[in-house]
Amino acid sequence: MHDRKLHLVLASASPRRRALLKQIGLRFKVIPSNIKELINKDLSPAVNVKQLAFKKASEVAKRLKEGIVIGADTVVILDGMIIKKPKSKAEAKKMLRMLSDRIHTVYTGCSLIDVRSGKHIEFVEKTKVKFRKLEDSEIDLYVRTGAPLDKAGAYGIQDDFGAVFIEKIEGCYYNVVGFPLARFYTIYRKFIKSLERK
Repeated sequence: MHDRKLHLVLASASPRRRALLKQIGLRFKVIPSNIKELINKDLSPAVNVKQLAFKKASEVAKRLKEGIVIGADTVVILDGMIIKKPKSKAEAKKMLRMLSDRIHTVYTGCSLIDVRSGKHIEFVEKTKVKFRKLEDSEIDLYVRTGAPLDKAGAYGIQDDFGAVFIEKIEGCYYNVVGFPLARFYTIYRKFIKSLERK
């Protein structure tokens, strides 16, 4: 899908989100959001990621005169506890030990904002992930690569050693990567059509 006339902006520095949007043929600029990813513990994971996605897109939209801004935020939930990106290798090891041999849920919130009209739409996708039982040596080896440090839940399903930790998933695979492609594509098309009707 190619949209050469649309001025699209991704409000994220995530290389995985960039790659996924390119995968479906979208042309866009990257302008990372400057907001702090603060979690409100009084709100559900779904509401948190939806609000953060909107805040990220809004912060970037305020800097522009036109275009459609895409915001996203992903968290991992285990036993009601939100697991974001690890701040250190020690924290990454702790996270992976917690996820070992258990089921967790990945939530991604997405937001689309049309700068000129202010029109916006948000949605949330969730996927359940089952880890097999991990050995400490595997965790140590993976964390030494540094790969877990920029990923929610301290692992990547797509292109590194973290892929072998996963026994099965229930839901959208790309959501675990960090961006629910199929759902986004469907909602994006509807959003563009709604703007064209104006």
